[in-house]
Amino acid sequence: MRHFGKVPRLLLAAALFLAAAASQAAVTAGLDRDRVNLGDTLRLTITADDEEQISSTDLRPLLADFEILQRSTSSNTSIVNGKRSHIKQLLIDITPRREGTLKIPPMRVGQASTNMLLVSVGPAPDSATGGETVLFEAEVDRDSVYVQGQVILTLRVQQAINLESRSITELQIENAFVKPLEQDSFQRTMDGRPWLVHEVRYAIFPEQSGTLEIPAQTFSGRESKPRRSFFDLNSGGRQLRRQTEALSIEVLPRPDSFPATTWLPARNLVLEETWSTPPEQLRAGESATRTVRIKAEGLQGAQLPPVLFPAQEGVKYYPDQPVISESETGSGLLGVRQDSAALVPTRAGTLSIPKISIPWWDTEAGELRYATLPGREFAVAAADPGTVPAAPPVQAPLSDPGGIALATAEARGAQNTAWRGIAIVTSLGWLGTLGYLLWSRRRPQAGARAKQDNPSESRAFKQLLAACAGGNAAQARQAIIDWAAILFAKTPPRSIDQVAAQFADPSLRAELERLNAALYGRGAGQWAGTALADIVQRLRKHRSTSKEKDRVNLSLYPAAST
Repeated sequence: MRHFGKVPRLLLAAALFLAAAASQAAVTAGLDRDRVNLGDTLRLTITADDEEQISSTDLRPLLADFEILQRSTSSNTSIVNGKRSHIKQLLIDITPRREGTLKIPPMRVGQASTNMLLVSVGPAPDSATGGETVLFEAEVDRDSVYVQGQVILTLRVQQAINLESRSITELQIENAFVKPLEQDSFQRTMDGRPWLVHEVRYAIFPEQSGTLEIPAQTFSGRESKPRRSFFDLNSGGRQLRRQTEALSIEVLPRPDSFPATTWLPARNLVLEETWSTPPEQLRAGESATRTVRIKAEGLQGAQLPPVLFPAQEGVKYYPDQPVISESETGSGLLGVRQDSAALVPTRAGTLSIPKISIPWWDTEAGELRYATLPGREFAVAAADPGTVPAAPPVQAPLSDPGGIALATAEARGAQNTAWRGIAIVTSLGWLGTLGYLLWSRRRPQAGARAKQDNPSESRAFKQLLAACAGGNAAQARQAIIDWAAILFAKTPPRSIDQVAAQFADPSLRAELERLNAALYGRGAGQWAGTALADIVQRLRKHRSTSKEKDRVNLSLYPAAST
């Protein structure tokens, strides 16, 4: 009878295990595009990383607004660091039934549900093809853009016949930074027949105000025809060429009312903050890493400014290297910059974290906005007594019955005298050894170096030269700040003006002013980094020479004068 008592426990453990497994099941849904036209196809992908029966997903909620064209499944198994992971995917090709903002509701996959998605469906494209079987067009997402803001160019090839050897001319635009985005292919229906659509997208960032000219682009391809026999090697059809119209975009200057040095024209910009340890739990002498992340839609990661951790009484900051990245979204680029610093309170009391406010320009509304992290105060507790070595306790003198304490003192005195003698002999031996070593090393060896070059400084300097060589003003601005922060580690500069003040070189200051004017001035133009590269190379060489002279002239043990 005792063995039956274990059964409920085993059932309970099994139930808890299954519940935990179900709660850890990760099921997600994603779309290849979130903006389509009526008649276009798009792909919905449902992904699960557990053993859920993904092929049995209930797709009936889709039928209200979408028509299901095709479905298939795929799976992938990978082993990373000895850990095996298995991923299943359900691929569903769908087409919208109506215009508007359509909802893809959550769908059940076993014990889990997918996330909700939204799709913007526009009107059907113009079906007047004029009898053409291949169309090539270019469009931009806006007619005007602010300087250093993002404009999306889409080159679209539409074909109702099979083509081979397809190619598009390389996009080259003066006074702008061009970044290719991911390409996309899908089907659409026009004139009652299916067309294959291939889109090539670019994110373009004008570098000066005025008019940005996007030249006409050319598409070429050859019509593909079936071979009449195995020996028919010349099965290609006629050669086709199509050309887009040239486009012009008005580039607006930076508004004079913008208050900050770093110009940030974006669709959206947010600040996020995380702590490795809740600051409310800090004690004096303990550390917590504070991470501030900037996310900006329509900007590159290199355009985002650093987040400063100002010096404060009662706290020390130890900044880490920034992490700069960017990813692609449906609206273009999403730039991300992450700044982290270890915060160490040096005393107990109230610690104030100041407010962070970053101004940015809303390119959609044409208004100045601020992304903020509110300031906060929290109490720092005193250091844990257990972490501080305690002083040895002082014992009160006891009474001395029968002269016992006197005898003990005499014995201790004798022992102390013996130990003093041993200590003196040992010290003399060490002094003799030290004197010999100093005599043997009295003359420094020629060519000896006290310290190797700092690898982080060398890496930062190479990044600065690369930005100058590429004529990238925004990257050069950040690179020279990062390099100077390594050179002047005790008082690292955080702005261009502080860099100029640290070096105190008139030519550098003048060139940095030109750099700022190229980035933010009303008459901003293309920037050439040759002059700045020559100046920083001269300054770096001068600093290296000065250090070598210091090593030669300064000696810890100079020779005696005669």
